[in-house]
Amino acid sequence: MIFKSRVFTLALLLAIAAMTPGVLKAQTAPQPMSETPLSGGTTSGGTKTGGTASGEAMIVDGGAVAVDPVDGAAPTPDVLAGPEAATFDGTYIWIATQFTDSVTRVRASDGTVAGTFPVGKRPVALLYAAGYVWCANLLSDNVMKINPSTGAIAATYAAGDGPGGFAFDGTNIWIANRESNNVTKLAAATGANLGTFAVGKRPMGLAFAANAIFVANNFSNTVTKLSLAGAVLATYATGRSPFGVAAQGTNVWVSHYFGQTVAKLRAADGVNLGTFKVGDGAAGIVFDGTNLWVVCNGDSTVVKMAPSTGEIITTYATGKGPFTVAFDGNKVWVPNSGNNTISSTTAN
Repeated sequence: MIFKSRVFTLALLLAIAAMTPGVLKAQTAPQPMSETPLSGGTTSGGTKTGGTASGEAMIVDGGAVAVDPVDGAAPTPDVLAGPEAATFDGTYIWIATQFTDSVTRVRASDGTVAGTFPVGKRPVALLYAAGYVWCANLLSDNVMKINPSTGAIAATYAAGDGPGGFAFDGTNIWIANRESNNVTKLAAATGANLGTFAVGKRPMGLAFAANAIFVANNFSNTVTKLSLAGAVLATYATGRSPFGVAAQGTNVWVSHYFGQTVAKLRAADGVNLGTFKVGDGAAGIVFDGTNLWVVCNGDSTVVKMAPSTGEIITTYATGKGPFTVAFDGNKVWVPNSGNNTISSTTAN
């Protein structure tokens, strides 16, 4: 009887595992990454949901839920620098440190810090497009166009309330406005405002795919698909607290912060082709041309996934509290908001 009970229990566990979303590969301990220190920081004020005294970690899911990237430890100046966003300009990785109101550039070839430059209040998103680095300043309600050679601000443009995400369609810059629940379209060449378009609640990540803009609505648990004219083409239900979006061929991938998963959507019609378990606090996501990389903020890891199967290939240990990931053509880079560093590893 005991033997039969054990067989039944094993069968039940296997059945449950078979129904679990996604494909998980047996893992050893997370692999290490190189870690580059950034400059120290100080606090800056502000109360928008894009950041708190613990950084971008304040995310609400049907109530006030705070995730502390420093494990409840007393804040220190370095922690409060809050490196959050990253982008690559062809030579340098640029990192937005939200609590110092600045951006830092790191030479991708050798990890040398090559300058820190002031921007607006609470920079939380970066994009390299049309020859410039674009910076979204959450509390200034604007975006800045930065000369990557000098770090000088070339122009400043008004955005909506709480700008915090970017996409580039080849001609225009799209900005997710977290507080006003809309996206703004700017002409990359001139900064002219070409329209503001309503989406879901707290738009976060954006991606350009299939001649459309995909928007992750963090509080609505949906993804909005916009035409390049700004019309809503469709709205797709997705997992809990969608955060990041990445284009991959004919598909779009969406990370779910509280769902601990990523979903693979067919860009043409939004059909869900699979939902895959990744880790706690699934946030930033990028496609390197071969594999997907997903930051898990709660686990302080980044996972490398096969897009064909959703299988986790490797898990890497980052610094504390990462939110985004960038790819430079050779390495992936992960800013660590909880200990003021950026981690890197060779992608393939």
